[in-house]
Amino acid sequence: MEYDVIIIGSGPAGISASLYTARSNLKTLIISKGIGILQKVTKIDNYYGLETTLTGEELQEIGINQAKKLGVEFEEDEVLKIDYENSFIVETINSKYKAKAVIIATGTSRKTPKINGIKEYEGKGVSYCATCDAFFFRGKDVAVLGAKEYALHEAEELKRVANSVTILTNGEEVVQNRSNEFCVEEKRIKELRGGESIEEIHFEDNTIKKIDGVFVAIGTASSSDLARKIGARIDEKGNILVNENMSTNVPNLYACGDCTGGILQIAKAVYEGMVAGMSVIKSVKK
Repeated sequence: MEYDVIIIGSGPAGISASLYTARSNLKTLIISKGIGILQKVTKIDNYYGLETTLTGEELQEIGINQAKKLGVEFEEDEVLKIDYENSFIVETINSKYKAKAVIIATGTSRKTPKINGIKEYEGKGVSYCATCDAFFFRGKDVAVLGAKEYALHEAEELKRVANSVTILTNGEEVVQNRSNEFCVEEKRIKELRGGESIEEIHFEDNTIKKIDGVFVAIGTASSSDLARKIGARIDEKGNILVNENMSTNVPNLYACGDCTGGILQIAKAVYEGMVAGMSVIKSVKK
């Protein structure tokens, strides 16, 4: 199904953007997996217009209901990748959607796992994007660190060029709701070692695996993962770089909220969502 705009994330930034696009009669879809960081917020009493204290979950529910009344469609799903073929293609676990514009509003990026050596070998065999870096590992033995759908998606990208692909779950069980043709190693990782580039994975049971590259894909794809795969610029902290219109360097790709960095407050997210929504309206209607 094709939409005028797809918004990834149902937090304050994404909902705010949708209120503007829907009111301008743009066909709008929000794809989200759960509530996100607001679920952990127990008290909100410094936001304009609130007479009584609300939890983050309560505020988000109000916003979602408001968007639904305007005709915004919602899908609870996990976004794996954003691509472009004459229009944007947003790939999820269960489906693919087309859109003229996309707004990334997925909050802050995922943290790097605490494994010795992982930071030291970033750019020297440790990567966070199979689409971006698979080319450099043609015919080599690589591993994907993760146990969820996103890790399997990255492994499938890599198998086209790599000699072998191993899933490293670091003690977790690999997701079972899709076929898995990869070697799976569930042992906990002690550290990564090598010289100029990564060469070995050392496990806590003192076994060692020779490796040429490790692709980190813990949990779900973060905002920076999604942006990086389609060519959007990211700063050194993992924030998506945008201009005053919340536009990335990729035409018709926007980002707003915590994923752009700065002050991590609801008011800032709502403002940026409004700007992104109005920018999409101008772009799509043009």
